[in-house]
Amino acid sequence: MRLKDKRAVITGGGSGIGLAIAERFAAEGAHVTILERDERTAEGALAKISGSGGASALVCDVADAAAVSRIFDALAPQNILVNNAGIAHIGNIEATDPDAFDRILAVNVKGVYHCTRAALPKMLEARNGGVILNMASVASKLGIADRFAYSASKGAVLSMTLSVARDYVDQGIRCNCLCPARVHTPFVDGYLAEHYPEKRDEMFAKLSAYQPIGRMAQPSEIANLACFLCSDEAAFITGSAYDIDGGVTLLR
Repeated sequence: MRLKDKRAVITGGGSGIGLAIAERFAAEGAHVTILERDERTAEGALAKISGSGGASALVCDVADAAAVSRIFDALAPQNILVNNAGIAHIGNIEATDPDAFDRILAVNVKGVYHCTRAALPKMLEARNGGVILNMASVASKLGIADRFAYSASKGAVLSMTLSVARDYVDQGIRCNCLCPARVHTPFVDGYLAEHYPEKRDEMFAKLSAYQPIGRMAQPSEIANLACFLCSDEAAFITGSAYDIDGGVTLLR
């Protein structure tokens, strides 16, 4: 029960990594509020979450500044914000048209900005500390082929993490980020089914082999680290970017 009596907002908590984090936080005693763009996804996730702290789900597009502001204005002060919501994009700069680039930035960068800016005032007013955990990526540190827009967005997330950590370290707010390599989520399965229906197993093995450890991460493994960093056990940790990548940055 390392998060007992904590209140946590998890963006994009309806599936994949976000859902795993929501499930783990609830099991550790936190009251979890999921923010999801799709109502059906939010309701489906809520049915999977159990824990003594309770859980709720709200429909919100993190790219919509006004919607985010309304949500956080209505919420009780939160101890924890996990900025997990994000979208992917494949392509180099020539293959990235302006609309696609803007959409990536709207969700992956401005979504983090909107939610952090909305959550901070109440965290500060409560005067009992607060934790912000952002989902960056190994792409924020490494050059990964055909990930121009995605890498740019996650590089911004890393920089924002350091900035918030620096600006609020003396006010009891901690801010860190996670930098995962590939994680086996429903997004991966859907991507392979759509683009490689005849070579799914071959491509799955290729994606797995990218990590020197020989496999993708499981969402629960990302949730384990997230839980630690958002708990009081990590009270001395801020401004850190945690690689959780099966050795990718070690060998590149």
